[in-house]
Amino acid sequence: MPDRKIFIFGKEDCGACKKAKHRVGNCITKYGLTDEVPVVFMDMDSVDGLTEGAFRDVWDIPTTIVEQGETTVARWDGEPPKSESLRECLAV
Repeated sequence: MPDRKIFIFGKEDCGACKKAKHRVGNCITKYGLTDEVPVVFMDMDSVDGLTEGAFRDVWDIPTTIVEQGETTVARWDGEPPKSESLRECLAV
């Protein structure tokens, strides 16, 4: 699956956001996708994070979005993604 990317919108001091980053990182590493699927953390305390969050309709943190090209494959709002759901959307 080419052009996949994972965005995590959150705040550095948010426990649930840290859990989302950890879970996504573990999944990417476990399935050997670190070179294939970039993970981008967007800090909602920054102008860039707020701008990108507004563009993607992010209203709750953490929000995790998996994209393939311009298409959203999966999205979790207000909670870290479940490992099994994340694995399924990455088609591992």
